[in-house]
Amino acid sequence: MAQCAFCKTETWLFVGGVPICIKCSDAREAKRKPVETERKVRTALIQGLTEATVRANAASEAFTAIMSDIPSGIPHPDGIQRIHSASRELSTARKEMMKAHSRLHDFLSRGIIPEDLKRSGS
Repeated sequence: MAQCAFCKTETWLFVGGVPICIKCSDAREAKRKPVETERKVRTALIQGLTEATVRANAASEAFTAIMSDIPSGIPHPDGIQRIHSASRELSTARKEMMKAHSRLHDFLSRGIIPEDLKRSGS
């Protein structure tokens, strides 16, 4: 029988070739779970920011394309509506990007986990 690498009690349990008792193994797992949770939350927030940034960039390119197309052959009311729609999409995408950025910043600087990620188990 081997001795636990941490508390020196006798044990049959080995983790990665290192002898460890059940008590020390449970304590080790309890310390690892918050780190894994933080990693999952950080990954989810970074992914959300990346996706929001891609949407904002696409909306910006669409808006720029519409604005560079003026004057176009589109009848006047339709042209104005097209500009308004593209502008609203760009504004919404930028707001979503800023929200994603704020969520990531709050997590990294203050450790605040967004409620939706708490509920989803991430």
